Amino acid sequence: MTAESFPPSKSDQYGSESPGRTTLLDVLSVAALVLDTEGRIVFWTPQAEDLFGYSAEEALGKPAARLIIHHEHLQAVVKLFAEVLETGRSWAGAFPIRHKDGSTRLMEFRNMRLLDDLGDVYALGLAADHTLLQRVETDLALCERLINQSPIGLALMDPELRYLLVNPALERIDGIPAEDHIGRHLRQTLPFPEMDTVESCLRQVLTTGTPLLDQYHVGRPPAEPDHEHAWSLSFYRLEDPSGRVLGAAMSVVDVTERHRAAIEADRARRRLALIAEASTRVGTTLEVQHTARELAEVASPELADIVAVDVLDSALACRRTRNADNGPELFRALAIKAAHPSVALRAADPPGDLASYEGDRLVTLCVHTGRPVLVRHVEENDLRRIARDAEATALLARAGVHSYLAVPLIAHGEVLGALDLKRTRNPSPFDDDDVVLATELASRAAVAIDNARWFQSVRNTALTLQRSLLPDHPPHHTGLELASRYQPAQATSEVGGDWYDVIPLTGDKTALVVGDVMGNGIDAAATMGRLRTATCAYADLDLDPGEVLQHLDKITCDLEHYIVTCLYAVFDPHTGKCRMANAGHMPPALARPGRDPVLLDLPTGAPLGVGGVTFETTMTELGAGDLLILYTDGLVETRQHPIDERLNALLSFLDEPERPLEETCDLLLYGLRHPDDHDDVALLVARAL
Repeated sequence: MTAESFPPSKSDQYGSESPGRTTLLDVLSVAALVLDTEGRIVFWTPQAEDLFGYSAEEALGKPAARLIIHHEHLQAVVKLFAEVLETGRSWAGAFPIRHKDGSTRLMEFRNMRLLDDLGDVYALGLAADHTLLQRVETDLALCERLINQSPIGLALMDPELRYLLVNPALERIDGIPAEDHIGRHLRQTLPFPEMDTVESCLRQVLTTGTPLLDQYHVGRPPAEPDHEHAWSLSFYRLEDPSGRVLGAAMSVVDVTERHRAAIEADRARRRLALIAEASTRVGTTLEVQHTARELAEVASPELADIVAVDVLDSALACRRTRNADNGPELFRALAIKAAHPSVALRAADPPGDLASYEGDRLVTLCVHTGRPVLVRHVEENDLRRIARDAEATALLARAGVHSYLAVPLIAHGEVLGALDLKRTRNPSPFDDDDVVLATELASRAAVAIDNARWFQSVRNTALTLQRSLLPDHPPHHTGLELASRYQPAQATSEVGGDWYDVIPLTGDKTALVVGDVMGNGIDAAATMGRLRTATCAYADLDLDPGEVLQHLDKITCDLEHYIVTCLYAVFDPHTGKCRMANAGHMPPALARPGRDPVLLDLPTGAPLGVGGVTFETTMTELGAGDLLILYTDGLVETRQHPIDERLNALLSFLDEPERPLEETCDLLLYGLRHPDDHDDVALLVARAL
């Protein structure tokens, strides 16, 4: 290394040493003494005074052998002294000497012959305490062993953060030979992306002297550029015994395994949290498209950047059909979710749309095999098998789709569709753990989707049956304007037993009927149909309303344990009289122009099916513009409110009897009904003309 590329620091320049500087020679306290050919001491250093105990005045001019050598060693020393002077061969070894205090001390000697410019011969002796020298040698050997054999990377740097020494472990960490470190700056070798932070920490340590321990850094070493590593760095300031700053030391511990274990543990925690979240967020309603949206929202962005949920159209229609394994499939897109704005959304099928995918498409392969399809690294050919057409392929390429995963939605052994996952910004490709997680999410969601699709199918069937048992929209009747509504329960798929009817009678009279078979299901609907038919038959006999209910009571008693409430009214437009009888039903409401709406105070009577009871007929006058509202309990009863409070709410919506009847029906339904109501509603509104 030349002086230009590695300039000496100021402390290394001539003439700039501080008086307090301590070197290894100072630590060893090496003494020097010079003897003439007669063995007399002619040169005595202060270190010799410290080592042997004699001052210069006491030593100079004295025979060295007699001053510091024991009598029994005198002959051997004289012989060695003569050999050094005569042959010029140096001698080194440990030798016991006599200290001024009378003790014997073992010294390490180096003896050699000296010549001055006049040709005179002298003997130079260098001496150091043998015990101290051994300790220093042991320390140096130990340090060398520790540095070279340590699995921890170690580096020594000067105050300018240039390498002075590195050990083999650090060579392995940064992949650079030790000799190529020397003289180079720290940032030229280590693979840490936060080198500014590392250098700042080292300069702080050099300034304050306070060590910084266990600084965590992550990077990719040159030796393994495809794998992320983690290191724990510690920094210390190096000083000599006098306190002079020599530089800094850095230890580098490879904690990659711990780092990866922590990442895996964190990943496992996040996966468990995601599964727990899916358990609470997916399947909150019995609605297929809503369930699909919940699945897409849970999976993004934790699992994928772009999430799509597609269900086979045949499965959605509850048709168990299966195409050939290599044939096309018709999918209905239910949900699409992106973690960030992306042109990939334009490549996806909009929710609600039908799309046919050929047998060579990956999503089709997924539903045909019932197994996940994983493409860790997406190539151009893969994009053509992912997208629906060439335009969508180009959009996915622009979006940067680099990894793809399709997982089947399977419930009760039937493949319903697929969960489609793509990664664009997330740099990691899908791996086997992602497949396991996606499969778990898809499995949970598939059960919810399966329940929802069957619920919707049964509900649609039930609603069709229920409506088929109800009359068509009432035609015009003499002296009456009519409107009606039937609304099924929102929180159950079963058929209800509520009904209404409008029956034309002789003499322009009209029978108005509202009833409720308690319970639900096909049997309740069938009972409702039988009672409706019987009501029409008895109405044709022009019987009194109370008598009609008595006949219906007998019929109901013969049925299987059903209790039925019913209100039967007959309106005569020529007299304006309305005769009514009540079998345990909710009281009708009456709204007259210019007056407050009221509930008619009718004898309640027992429900149909109790048997052996009579039903009292009462009469009410209906003038022009008067509004009569007949309804079942599903309109007003809730689990949270008292019935009186709900009946008052009903009356509050009848403050304008002149309002159009259709509008009145909608107002009552949407004002009083809740989406989660568990009962169906029959509503019949009549205005006298």
